[in-house]
Amino acid sequence: MDNLLRVTIKSWAQADRPREKLLEQGRRALTDAELLAILIGSGSREESALELCKRILYDRGNDLHDLSRLSVSELCRYKGIGDAKAISIIAALELGRRRKDQKEEQRPILNSSKRVHEYMEHLYQDLLHEEFWVLYLASGCKLVGKQLIGKGGNDFTPVDVKQVLRLALECGATSIVLTHNHPSGSIKPSTMDVQLTNKLTEAAKLFDFTINDHVIFTNAGYYSFRDSGML
Repeated sequence: MDNLLRVTIKSWAQADRPREKLLEQGRRALTDAELLAILIGSGSREESALELCKRILYDRGNDLHDLSRLSVSELCRYKGIGDAKAISIIAALELGRRRKDQKEEQRPILNSSKRVHEYMEHLYQDLLHEEFWVLYLASGCKLVGKQLIGKGGNDFTPVDVKQVLRLALECGATSIVLTHNHPSGSIKPSTMDVQLTNKLTEAAKLFDFTINDHVIFTNAGYYSFRDSGML
């Protein structure tokens, strides 16, 4: 075998290493063999992980469907593949199959206080303590994330502004809806509610996010900062 085939991935040029290539160019830039090489992690003394995966794929006609039908024992017939590597390959291909079978969950469009109330009401119903949930929206007000930010007593919930914005960045949101409840039943925002809303609104502007609304929940109804002209 050519000496080039015997070198390990670590000795390759940085741009040719599968893990580094994924980090720099994204997952779609990798070939099937490179993705499999990341899964198995290492090859053998005779060949790198990438060359081993190229050989396996070539033997299966470069057909991932055919590869996914192999058992652990069948994969282990390839020199350099043991039980652990075979199981990693089978598990990854099975996840891919399940993803294909699973219908993508419909993302609700939360473009009004009424829709926000209908979506979140079950979480706040009959709570005896305050909770602060944030909804993260993409373009068209489609929900891309939901996170419990704080949980407190019956009249106060600690909220970390940095955490609210960090999560917005992580999920690729363009706008944010703030929500919390008043166990006391009072539907009006407190002074602290107004101050926090203003603080988050100003902080969000620095990262080009928009605070669409702040909705306060009670068992009897809800209050919208947007509908009341406070946003």
